[in-house]
Amino acid sequence: MNKFFLTLLLVSCHLSVQAADTSTTTLPHILAGKHRSSEHKHRDQYRYPQQTLDFFGVKNDMTVVEIWPSDGWYTEILAPYLKDHGKLYAAHFSADAKEARFQKSRQQFISKLKAEPKIYGKVEVTTLQPPDQLQIVPDDSADRVLTFRNVHNWMKTDQAPAVFKAMFRALKSGGILGVVEHRNSSLKPQDIHAVSGYVSEDYVIALARNAGFEFLDKSEINANSKDSKDYPEGVWTLPPTLRLKDKDRNKYLAIGESDRMTLKFVKP
Repeated sequence: MNKFFLTLLLVSCHLSVQAADTSTTTLPHILAGKHRSSEHKHRDQYRYPQQTLDFFGVKNDMTVVEIWPSDGWYTEILAPYLKDHGKLYAAHFSADAKEARFQKSRQQFISKLKAEPKIYGKVEVTTLQPPDQLQIVPDDSADRVLTFRNVHNWMKTDQAPAVFKAMFRALKSGGILGVVEHRNSSLKPQDIHAVSGYVSEDYVIALARNAGFEFLDKSEINANSKDSKDYPEGVWTLPPTLRLKDKDRNKYLAIGESDRMTLKFVKP
């Protein structure tokens, strides 16, 4: 075999390896990955992660901020997707938070990252603990800021306006804020502390606009028409929490996870 054909063969093999490596960081491959537990994969039917991230326009070369990732359900998807060409910040609770459960949640999250450095080694953990710690990333640095089922938590402590302003500051001009939240009935008045866990779309849109965002679009990706939103323990009556434990368990499992809004905003 002459040198010309040998060179072509080596180049072809190299490109094939590159293509194979790239395929392991596509969203379908990541969603099926062994690093995700069967329990977490089961929730895909309620959370539609690929469709949701596509709606928010998340690309693998972007700088993305995940707000209050809790145990890292979405981090398991975003970290491997962004690790080669992008950047993921996880804005978690403070290590010095007054509530012990916040401290424990952050510690468990960091332990999760350290346990699998090949997947999570490039994730940068920052802090969001209003009202004192609101600098989640450098100003004007993020392409996307994403928050999943967190707005009601900020409303509970009257910190939602401050957090929306912090997310606004984090984004570049033209950057997108993606919000998924438990959706209240439009016929019910909104409790400003969202004790039930449900929030109206209009309320979230107003919070974002007051922080400087422009409303772009909404999607029904995460809708659930079975959710009647009138449970004894609020949204936590439904899975995955199932706060009533065995009482009417099959009934709530049949409903599934909550009806959710999926909203997209832009920083002008």
